[in-house]
Amino acid sequence: MLLIYGDDQQWGAMSPPEQQAHDAAHAAFRAAAGSAIVGGEELEPAPIATTLRADPAGRVTTTDGPFLETKEALGGYYLLEAADLDEVIALASRLPEVAAGHSGVEIRPVVDHG
Repeated sequence: MLLIYGDDQQWGAMSPPEQQAHDAAHAAFRAAAGSAIVGGEELEPAPIATTLRADPAGRVTTTDGPFLETKEALGGYYLLEAADLDEVIALASRLPEVAAGHSGVEIRPVVDHG
């Protein structure tokens, strides 16, 4: 799984041409990855998130936004099928978030419980 992190404020401040270039870079990634992509979505900004936690008595409480104070928040993901890590790195290197100063991409294997 490719987890795409960045600064919500920086993403929100993109000019229309910057947003178009960003979208075009993702389209180029999707074209290069082709059938290796088995899922993926952009996420709403982190402040819209709701976090659930249980206290020691088991009562569930909700909190608006992410739990941790951080500038980088999860902004989206792609789920890929690939032969090995080298293939994933080659594909993920095409994402615009790899080169942007406020963002990054984390590669993490999905655990198969089946």
